[in-house]
Amino acid sequence: MARRNLNDLLAFVTVAREGSFTRAGATLGVSQSALSQAIKALEERLRIRLLTRTTRSVSPTPAGERLLGAIGNRFDEIEAELEALSELRDTPAGRVRITCGEHVLRTVLWPRLLPLMQRYPDIGIEFDVSYGLRDIVADRFDAGVRLGESIDRDMVALPIGPKLRMAAVASPAYFSGHPPPRVPEDLTGHNCINIRFPTAGGLYVWEFERRGRQVNVRVEGQAIFNATPPIVQAALDGLGVAFLPEGEFAPHIEDGRLVRVLQDWCPPFSGYHLYYPSRKQHSPAFALVVEALRAGG
Repeated sequence: MARRNLNDLLAFVTVAREGSFTRAGATLGVSQSALSQAIKALEERLRIRLLTRTTRSVSPTPAGERLLGAIGNRFDEIEAELEALSELRDTPAGRVRITCGEHVLRTVLWPRLLPLMQRYPDIGIEFDVSYGLRDIVADRFDAGVRLGESIDRDMVALPIGPKLRMAAVASPAYFSGHPPPRVPEDLTGHNCINIRFPTAGGLYVWEFERRGRQVNVRVEGQAIFNATPPIVQAALDGLGVAFLPEGEFAPHIEDGRLVRVLQDWCPPFSGYHLYYPSRKQHSPAFALVVEALRAGG
């Protein structure tokens, strides 16, 4: 029996998972036309349509869903086994994919993982900066970074940083025209700089606590962002009150460009954790990443 080339099956699995010929082409390092031809040849060989194509998206047909469920994990297993072979090399190798936020990437991940990459040039790390709650299994990440209190119980969770505190701040110029809030409820009368999380779609509810009393405030304001750097800049520009982990504002508080309020309503809470599936076989490269982050946790 003639052996079949599996490239067209890998092309199908990648397109179906990415939902886009463009993203799939970038992942595989091939052109969109080459992917399209491979999928067309596979569909003709099987005599059934596997993908539904529109001007905006690509999705599997029922037959495509069945094929994806049958073979998708097989490619993952092959890839994991190939990565595991790197333990037989003289030096570890492989790529590790991590989804995280910008703040933890800048303050924790990069300082600890840069020395690892410098020591092991055959290890690559892909950082996906996202403020949504990604499904690391479905999106094929090796790990994610999230606040400890929001991690699913079926994941391994490794603390990689100290406890955090939130901070409510605004510029001196803003407070020159608005009385600083004394209790969280006073924020309803202020122009607050909001954040919208991509996954949930709703605006973040500001959470405060003092002496066991919890207060959640739905604030209003002119500006809404889906990332933290522009929130910091908007506060510096005097637009209103911002609320983020204190590390985001620390240098600006120290130099007097931002003024902190409601500090006694912002107790420490569980910090950043690296999380990953407990049942997945991990590569030697991933093990080194975990150890590098554990050592500084």
